[in-house]
Amino acid sequence: MVVWGTYDTGKPRTRNLLAGMRRCDWDVVECHVDVWGGVEDKTQLKRPLSRFLRLLRWMLAYPVLILRYLALPRHDLVLVGYMGQLDVLVLWPLARLRRVPIVWDALISLYNTTVNERGWYGPRHPAARLLFVLEWLGCRTADRVLANTVTATRFFVETYAIPQIKARPLFVGVESHAFPPRSPRASVQGPIRVLFYGTLIPLHGVQTILEAARLARDEDIVWHLIGSGQEADLVEQFLARDRLEKVRWRPWVPYEELAPAIHACDVGLGIFGDGIQARWSIPNKVFQMLSCGVPIVTRDSPGARELLSPEMPGIYLVPPKDPDAIVGAIHAYAARREQLSAQLLHRDVVQRFDEDALARQLESITEGLLPSRASVTAKRKTTP
Repeated sequence: MVVWGTYDTGKPRTRNLLAGMRRCDWDVVECHVDVWGGVEDKTQLKRPLSRFLRLLRWMLAYPVLILRYLALPRHDLVLVGYMGQLDVLVLWPLARLRRVPIVWDALISLYNTTVNERGWYGPRHPAARLLFVLEWLGCRTADRVLANTVTATRFFVETYAIPQIKARPLFVGVESHAFPPRSPRASVQGPIRVLFYGTLIPLHGVQTILEAARLARDEDIVWHLIGSGQEADLVEQFLARDRLEKVRWRPWVPYEELAPAIHACDVGLGIFGDGIQARWSIPNKVFQMLSCGVPIVTRDSPGARELLSPEMPGIYLVPPKDPDAIVGAIHAYAARREQLSAQLLHRDVVQRFDEDALARQLESITEGLLPSRASVTAKRKTTP
């Protein structure tokens, strides 16, 4: 198995995929040029010079990747990591030359993100049309297109008119070693600690979270926000105007400090946006909080229902953009605080997206791509 392209190794999704592939006992070879190192949020490349230099670095990566790929020994599959809208098109003639099937980890639609979610372009804007064409072509050149939920695969099937069998769901998963379960608590005291972390974008609904904090400003609830991004100015203005003394905001913490922050909270917050992507997404943070075993409040959606249910202890699903519902969910948690704190939550559901689960899903996804073998795993086992 070759993993090819300019994929972002700073994203847990990429690292989880690599871990899952290695759990399949595949020989994984990375053919990679780091383009996005040091850039967590691509929207923060605001200066023209920064954008130009990053674009130049991106374009110069392809000659290197092409030469490296052509020099690789024979292999069974090639996977294009996220974000690979252009990567998959560059790779396609090379992979066809070598008669190797392509799996493209689209994960989400950049066209939908830029047009519908963030509103950067109208549907007829040249940049929007270009992204649409890139994804339309990518869905045709790849043998499998991966998205993060079944609901997300339907977007690709309906928007780009591809067969359902080609679009396959694969949960984002979690780095279990980085997000271990916290120990059950014998007793809990003090204010309820609520934690949100992530990029400040409309998908996450940070304004709804702040409105919930305003509604509960006189209650014994402390709100911890960690993140920066597109809506950082909105957070600054909201906090300056409303002077919410129980909201603590930090723009950034090191990755290794996220798990301790989750362990220290009483309730973790997911996403609350009302866009298309919010309907199908289960974000990184939800998988990580589930792995850590903390109660979670997040938006109810078809995507969330693929993994979560309000009948599960410590899971609270609420309507989008509804601050009252968030506060109500925290009240529901408060009524069972001691009971939930004493439990080791979410262990059954974690087994559906841990490294072993991703390995099983990857084996199923690649089934039938090789004409002479039932799967890549079978081929590896028969190779001397």
